[in-house]
Amino acid sequence: MNDMSFYSGRRVFLTGHTGFKGAWMSRILVNAGAILTGYSLKAPTSPNLFEMAGLEDRMTSVIGDIRDFEALSAAFDAARPEIVIHMAAQPIVRDSYKDPRYTYETNVMGTVNLLECVRRSDCVRSFLNVTTDKVYLNREWHWGYREDEMLDGYDPYSNSKSCSELATHSYKNSFFQGDGAPAISTARAGNVIGGGDFANDRIIPDCVRAVKDGRDIVVRNPYSTRPYQHVLEPVTAYLMIARRQWENPSLAGWYNVGPDECDCVTTGELADLFVTHWGHGAKWVNLADKQGPHEANFLKLDCSKIKAVFGWKPTWHIDTTIEMTCAWTRTWLDGGDIPAEMDREIKTFLG
Repeated sequence: MNDMSFYSGRRVFLTGHTGFKGAWMSRILVNAGAILTGYSLKAPTSPNLFEMAGLEDRMTSVIGDIRDFEALSAAFDAARPEIVIHMAAQPIVRDSYKDPRYTYETNVMGTVNLLECVRRSDCVRSFLNVTTDKVYLNREWHWGYREDEMLDGYDPYSNSKSCSELATHSYKNSFFQGDGAPAISTARAGNVIGGGDFANDRIIPDCVRAVKDGRDIVVRNPYSTRPYQHVLEPVTAYLMIARRQWENPSLAGWYNVGPDECDCVTTGELADLFVTHWGHGAKWVNLADKQGPHEANFLKLDCSKIKAVFGWKPTWHIDTTIEMTCAWTRTWLDGGDIPAEMDREIKTFLG
């Protein structure tokens, strides 16, 4: 499941490579010997993991907007990829309320633009669109959503990702059928955490900023349950899906990627784990945001399908996930070797 040797010498086109998940995926791929081209906006935060990860001289990094079809097509055609993984997105729920038009343009038309590149190519054999667990019509159920549940995200971010799913389904049905057609899948992942995430409005980056500055951690929605998982869980699952559907196109489909039931925890429980592993007097305070925009309170995924089809299962439980996140953060704050720490965690994860 975690064998990355398949990617040695493969031409891979990755959108969103400068983001948090994109930087971890890029590190895995270049270590595996992939011929990697990334297409993305400049890294969205400062500091940012992509600059820290020692990647720019080991891959082709194209800075461009996924909404710019001409620029995207030029980079795509130059790369002539065999495998395409789409992660470029406007990924923050609260930001989608501030600028819904940009969110839809990026998350929907960006997907369409990339699918058009795939449709016009003669080299792609495997395409994976990475969306989110928030694509489902959230009924606040106490059981997990399956892949055949209704897609209808509530907020502009979630809804735009639902639309991205539907666009992918339409292209698959309309253009990617028969012998020789690329295998097309989507992957719906839960909330990812790990070292190197500096985004706004996410609990672990908020924890990191607080301990760095010697402040109490402020938790906005301590009772919201989410399927938290280490970033390496979905990233390696994406690479597994892309590989396995290359080998057997009948495996292409729609897949949830999330933790086991025991690792679906509240934000407050996650903050408890962080302060326990961090130590040094760290603590968090409850600042429930009653005036904030709507966010789901309860969300879980049923990952039976990916387990049954591929034999996949999560590798790290939430306690190990927080332990690794704290280790990465200490390395960063102490001025240590970030690429070496990333490689240590990747090697430990892959076994």
